[in-house]
Amino acid sequence: MHETQVSPKDRFLTVYGRKPVLEALGDPGLRVDKVILADTARAPEIEQAARKARVQVQRASAHRVKVLAGNGKQDQGVLADVVAPRMRPLSAALSSAPLPPRVLVLDGITTPANVGMILRTATAAGIEGVVVPRRGVAALDPLVVKASAGVAFRAPVLRCATAAEAAGMLSDAGYRLYGLGASGGEPLFEADLPERAAFVLGGETAGVSDDVEELLTGWLSIPMPGEVESLNVSAAAAVLCFDLVRRETRRPDQR
Repeated sequence: MHETQVSPKDRFLTVYGRKPVLEALGDPGLRVDKVILADTARAPEIEQAARKARVQVQRASAHRVKVLAGNGKQDQGVLADVVAPRMRPLSAALSSAPLPPRVLVLDGITTPANVGMILRTATAAGIEGVVVPRRGVAALDPLVVKASAGVAFRAPVLRCATAAEAAGMLSDAGYRLYGLGASGGEPLFEADLPERAAFVLGGETAGVSDDVEELLTGWLSIPMPGEVESLNVSAAAAVLCFDLVRRETRRPDQR
């Protein structure tokens, strides 16, 4: 059963630590929903910045802040919920028109740097949806935001529970699903792609999970004539994203 209520995790990116929170409060291009301080934290500079930005400050126990931040070692007793205007549940994206024609699905990618770089690349390429499941993928935290150079706040993130759930929802919505593999698949640059397609990017070590692989239409591979077996997943995502840009540039009438 798919989500019917929008979770705060599908509306906000939570940043923690004094410096990231101060940077978010000082960025005029971002809207901070609230700041939460541990009841033991003394942070006059953050309270001042919040007042200046007209953002409410709430107090909570240190334990509660650690739970909300999801990182007990680096939260420094402070976190902020930053509004991510393009982030929404996958179910919402699939129940409204127009449907995003090209979607990336992250499946088991656990390195924050890879998730952040994929979000940056996909946003730059105009991809209209990147599925970042809440389980099995690196959390959308300050490490991801840093790797994306801040683009994560504005990326077209689609949320769901797992990659397998996303694959099922996309398949039901008429998407053809393709796994991006190191070898053995149809060469990406020669593939005839349908109007509506989702591309699954597997984890750094295990690749595409078995539950997701069962729903794939097929596999695509990136031709590599040099003596390299595979690319880092974020590099492979970049090749894929900009090949999609190339296709749209050559066929503007078919967008």
